[in-house]
Amino acid sequence: MTENAQPGSKQRILVVEDEPTIARAVADRLAAEGFAVETAGDGPSAVERARSYGPDLIVLDLMLPGFDGLEVCRRVQAERSVPVLMLTARDDETDLLVGLGVGADDYITKPFSMRELVARVRTVLRRFERAEPSAAPGPGPGTAEPSGAPLRLGPLEIDQRARRVRRDGREVHLTPTEYELLGCLARHPGTVLTRALLLEQVWDWADASGTRAVDSHIKALRRKLGADLIRTVHGVGYSFEVPA
Repeated sequence: MTENAQPGSKQRILVVEDEPTIARAVADRLAAEGFAVETAGDGPSAVERARSYGPDLIVLDLMLPGFDGLEVCRRVQAERSVPVLMLTARDDETDLLVGLGVGADDYITKPFSMRELVARVRTVLRRFERAEPSAAPGPGPGTAEPSGAPLRLGPLEIDQRARRVRRDGREVHLTPTEYELLGCLARHPGTVLTRALLLEQVWDWADASGTRAVDSHIKALRRKLGADLIRTVHGVGYSFEVPA
């Protein structure tokens, strides 16, 4: 819960999207899920609305009139820390966000399902509210590391207390969802985890209808950490592999 929210109140979402049809559809679905929602249609009004509304999360389109979502994210984050779920139209826009590290906590590529969007919103809010990483063990066989103990797996180090990841000593910025997905895999190296299990553990989804979300985040992890750490088991899922 952010500093502006009151106990027991609805969590506030600001939807920033210049296409009225998309903005209305997203706002209506989030309102139906129990959130308080307001909208903005351009960069300047988004910054002003974020300042006055005090949202718990911003759903932010990358391409906006006035100035783009990157500038909105910079200006909002300069005033207060608020999680941002960025909407992108193409994979190369996602690559841009990853490369710039603008402060977005997650991203989703259009077209997306409303079910996936709601799941991403809930995931980002849950990660943002956590003061400490969860002490619950991860899925699958084996013994998970104690809560807070660093994971060192070949060239990879996961500092669970600080929620930081390093590869070959170089810190790598991960979104909250990417961090949780990596941790879920890395706690059980060599074990194949199904997409359905990953959805349940990372996204809190009870069914396997959103496997595209897993695949897109695996792609992002490989782009950031290298392609040698996560192995695809076709038709089943993924496993974390420690390089020789």
